[in-house]
Amino acid sequence: MASLSTSTSFNSNLKGFILAVLSGIFIGSSFIIKKIGLQRAGASGTRASSGGYGYLLEPLWWVGMVTMIVGEFANFVAYIFAPAVLVTPLGAISIIVSAVLAHFFLKEKMKKLGMVGCLLCVVGSTLIVLHAPGEHSLTSVDEIWELATQPAFLLYVASAIAVVLVLVLYCEPRYAQTNMMVYIGICSVIGSLTVMSIKAIGIAIKLTIEGSSQAAHFQTWVFAMVSISCIIIQLNYLNKALDTFNTAVVSTIYYAMFTSLTILASAIMFKDWSGQSASNIVSALCGFITVLSGTIVLHSTRDRVPAATDIYSFNSPQVSWLYINGDAWKEKTDYELSPDLTAMLKQDHFK
Repeated sequence: MASLSTSTSFNSNLKGFILAVLSGIFIGSSFIIKKIGLQRAGASGTRASSGGYGYLLEPLWWVGMVTMIVGEFANFVAYIFAPAVLVTPLGAISIIVSAVLAHFFLKEKMKKLGMVGCLLCVVGSTLIVLHAPGEHSLTSVDEIWELATQPAFLLYVASAIAVVLVLVLYCEPRYAQTNMMVYIGICSVIGSLTVMSIKAIGIAIKLTIEGSSQAAHFQTWVFAMVSISCIIIQLNYLNKALDTFNTAVVSTIYYAMFTSLTILASAIMFKDWSGQSASNIVSALCGFITVLSGTIVLHSTRDRVPAATDIYSFNSPQVSWLYINGDAWKEKTDYELSPDLTAMLKQDHFK
């Protein structure tokens, strides 16, 4: 009986693995396609990072959106079969795909050491697949609702909302154009909630297909509304991040933060590690750290494209601002830079 349960768990994880790999390929490609679409739209109108929505009229951006939707759908189905701790880290595949495609289509060069980063991602993903826990059996959306309303997860949700509000209301107007962590932080925190609600919907759909309809439960529709709201917020801020900063940097850091927070949220809500041996937990975490190391190596070996920000902006009679390597420095107007220093700063800015 135990053997049958183990076999079923392995088959479910295998299905989740295959779907997660396909998802990574499509999503990684969508980053590049959308980036090109955003560049074309920005060349003829207001950029997305400045509040423009001209990219909605750009066909290539919509191709990227369709590609991402296909990838997200595959990811959605993967969550039905396998736990988040298995599916989410496999998003590293999208990092590899986007890095390779960016090398050829966006001229964001990847050095030879970047291949080491790709290899680390593959090795780490393999460790996670081999030691990932099996999916817990849930028989109704009511059970999922109980998990979602437990005090520990409600505390996580409240903390996530508080962080997002601070980032949106305080940090975005002040730091978003020079610090990518504002946009990525919003996407990652909201993303962890998205995954939890999407997984709940996926389980509800699976149970409905098996003959136990969950459509009459109001909890199903609550999870659906949360998913839609979170996805819209994620897309909006991800577009801003991609339009403002280097694609490789955005995708790498977004992956690291999003994956970490999703694993944390899933461990709190679904109790993925419950009943698992210490060796399996440690091995899976080592796999995640290996994947994370690979993404960092891959990111650190990429050539960076400077943000599209004028070296002088926000000028006033009292204060002027210099942008040097993406960092804002405040200069008093009564302090004049020498021509040689100004030239050096400009040269350094465009390295």
